[in-house]
Amino acid sequence: MSIVRIAVVSAGVSEPSSTRLLADRLANSIAGQLESVQVDVIDLRDIAVDVAQGMLSGFAIGGARDAVRAVEEADAVIAATPVFNASYSGLFKSFFDIVDKDTFVGKPVLIAATGGSPRHSMVLDHALRPLFAYLRAVVVPSGVYAASEDWAAGSGDTATLADRVERATGELAALLGGRVRRAEQVDTEEAGISNFARLLGDSLSQS
Repeated sequence: MSIVRIAVVSAGVSEPSSTRLLADRLANSIAGQLESVQVDVIDLRDIAVDVAQGMLSGFAIGGARDAVRAVEEADAVIAATPVFNASYSGLFKSFFDIVDKDTFVGKPVLIAATGGSPRHSMVLDHALRPLFAYLRAVVVPSGVYAASEDWAAGSGDTATLADRVERATGELAALLGGRVRRAEQVDTEEAGISNFARLLGDSLSQS
């Protein structure tokens, strides 16, 4: 059986980084859902200078070269970014700008993001999904967003962070033809209505 290669890209810049924590959770989850897998976690903070120089030169150099190669040769990518100004971070976008866009054609990509407020979860569909759709990747239907409150023991969401991680990586494993573990069913429509009502209530209370 051939080894499935997964590149996990984390664009977190703080220490400790909630984006890296989310990336690690996704990496561990997908590793448990495939029979034979190699997971490479790429921390963009460690190669930020090389990424910037790559943007200026037009090609990857230094530590960024190995990271770019890992993404280009991967069978699938998990991409996680912190939310900056209602979008992905500049470091995140700069890195993917120096990756050969043709290597994304037909490649499964799981998108993930972190932020301080649940309202920033829209970044998944308004920024990340269009980016990888433009690159002609196959974006996993369920993205994963983690707000500050999701790292507490409990969450106000119907679907907890663990549920969302398991569901998204299960979809990625299915795209890769892997062994999918049976996960607890979550009524996503009910969860969506509940979350929308809660966010709408927050907005009205502040207006």
